[in-house]
Formats: sequence, structure tokens, C-alpha cells
Amino acid sequence: MELEYHRIVIKLGTRLLTSGKDRLDLELMGSLVHQIARLHREGAEVIIVSSGAIASGREKFPHLDGKGKVPIRQILASIGQGRLMHTYDHLFGRYDISVAQALLTKYDLSSRSGYLNARNVLLELLKLRVIPIVNNNDVVSTDEIIKELTFGDNDSLSAHVASLVNADLLAILGDVEGLYTQDPGVYPEAKLIPYVEYINESVEEMASPQANPQGMGGMRSKVRAAKLATGFGTAMVIASGKEREIILDLAEGKSHGTLFPPRVSKLESRRRFLMSGPPHKGRLVIDGGADAALREGEGSLLPVGIVDAQGNFERGDVVDVIDIKDVMLGCGICNYSSLDIMRIKGLHSDRIASILGYTYGEEAIHRNNLVVLK
Repeated sequence: MELEYHRIVIKLGTRLLTSGKDRLDLELMGSLVHQIARLHREGAEVIIVSSGAIASGREKFPHLDGKGKVPIRQILASIGQGRLMHTYDHLFGRYDISVAQALLTKYDLSSRSGYLNARNVLLELLKLRVIPIVNNNDVVSTDEIIKELTFGDNDSLSAHVASLVNADLLAILGDVEGLYTQDPGVYPEAKLIPYVEYINESVEEMASPQANPQGMGGMRSKVRAAKLATGFGTAMVIASGKEREIILDLAEGKSHGTLFPPRVSKLESRRRFLMSGPPHKGRLVIDGGADAALREGEGSLLPVGIVDAQGNFERGDVVDVIDIKDVMLGCGICNYSSLDIMRIKGLHSDRIASILGYTYGEEAIHRNNLVVLK
């Protein structure tokens, strides 16, 4: 199998996982898991953003009428999330693949520490060859439940997760084949759009409720997700999850549904975010060895190469990286506060835990969170 994409985020919608009914379609889920297991065996890294918790809860308590009622839907999500994870654990267990649950809200990803924590955990899970199953934490956050009632669920979350882990591809799989010029269920002459180079007003109009009165599985939210994902440097596809071997085909770069190519490279996206996004809260002064390693290689910044920490900053803040001559080398998201850095600077990483009493990893700044100016 020749993979076009190595790190893939797959969003599975409720209507797909339930086949439009009030319970999970285990046969369909088994087919999707089988495809992901094959990708896993080929060395691909896969993160699943899964809807379906509310539907799973409704299957257990069908008498609870959650239509339009946010509190009831939160209760159903609470009941169903464990059942949903048990289903995934059972299905992936057939292939000896471990899964891990990650419940997130947009507030988790908007805070500097929440962003860093989520990113580090997901990347470590991928290193361990564990497949993370991500869902919106509906029990504490009502935003996505309210959105689901109107135009879709988890689409925006999947785009943020793709950005979080620098994914190569975001595949949003539902019960529709892609973006059409109009709702094909209402207008037989509607045509599938296989490729959208840039999302402009005409594209957004095609995804609007006026053009698609049946909702088309929340097409407007999917186009919004495409805007986010492609702006982060990730390609995105909207396709039907019911097509035979759809996940394998997409991973190989075969044409299905509607493709939105990345608008910038992942490096450029990260560079823009770090250089012009959040304010820089301090500086790390590094020695000549660390300077050479960062400029010439692909390594991370380790405490052993740090000479000094300047300014007051917290874990998750963006800091500048400078050499001993006060020349700026780059900037990045720091795994430790300025106080912690002062205690572990110049030390090998295996001493971090004994000095601090805890560790957030061996890197002061991980390479994935670092931009080096050439």
C-alpha cells in the first residue's frame, strides 16, 4: 500500500455511525475499524474524532426524549460515551490495537496549557501506537450539542485536532458524498464538486441552508472546518463513509468526495502562529552546542543546552530563543515555566523529575512547537 498521507485525522459523524437510526450500526463500524487497522499495520498514525455518544445513550434509554433538549442530550452523552468507547475497544481489540479516550472542548484548546497538554498527550499516544478516540465533552460543554441541533457536530473540533497534531489529512466522513452545487436530494441536476482550491463566497453559498434546505449533514459546518484545516496546512476531504474501502483509498490519495488542498504548508502555518500569534512572554538563552544542533538538525531544545531564562513565563507560553550573543534563533512553546527552567537549565533531561518532582517531557521546547529562523 502506497500511502499519500501518513498522519490522518478521521471524523466519523453520527448519521454515518448510526446509518440514520437511533443506535450504532456495528456492522458499518466494524468495516471502518477494519480499514483503520490496515492503515495502522502499514505504519500510518490515525486519530479518530467520533460522534455517536448521544445515539449510544439513546439506545440504552430510548424513553428519554432528547430532541431539542440540551440537558437531556447531555445526560444521553454521559450514558453513551462509555458505551461508545467500549464498542471501539472491542472492535479494535480484534486487531490487537489499543485505543484511548480524549474528551475535549474548545475551551481546552483555547488556553495555552490546555493546548499544550492535549497536543503532548495525543502525540505521545501516537508514538505508543495507540489510536486516540476524540469526542467533544458534551457533559460539560453545550456548544457542540447546540450546533448539532442546527448544522452538524464535531466538524470544527476535528479541524482543531488536525492542527493540534500537524495532520497531513483530515477526512470528514458522513452520509453524503461531498459538496454539491445544490442539495442533490432536492435538485436532481446538482453536481458533486470534486476539488475546491479556495473557499470563497460562492462555495459558502453552496453550503448554505438556502441552497441545501435538507442540511446535507451539516455541510456548512464542514466547509467551515475546511477553512480552518487548510489554513493550518492540512488537506481535507468530505466523503461518504459508506463507500467501500473509502479510508484506505483516501490515505492513498485516490479521488473521492470533495478535496480541499492546504492553503499553506504546515511549517508556514506554525511559523505564522508562533511569530505573529500569541505574545512572546520571555527568552531562553542557549549555548553554542544547542544553537548548532537546532540550526543544522531536526532536534528539540533540551534543558542541557539552556544557559538562562529571561522574563516571567508559564508553561505553554511562547518564548524567544536566542544565542549567547543576543542573536534571535527562533521561538517556540515552552514546556516549562521560567522558574522551572532556572532549576533545570544545563542539566540532562533524565534529571528533570528528580529536580522538579514532576516532568512534562524531556524537551524544554519540542521540535514540533519550535520555529528556527534560517
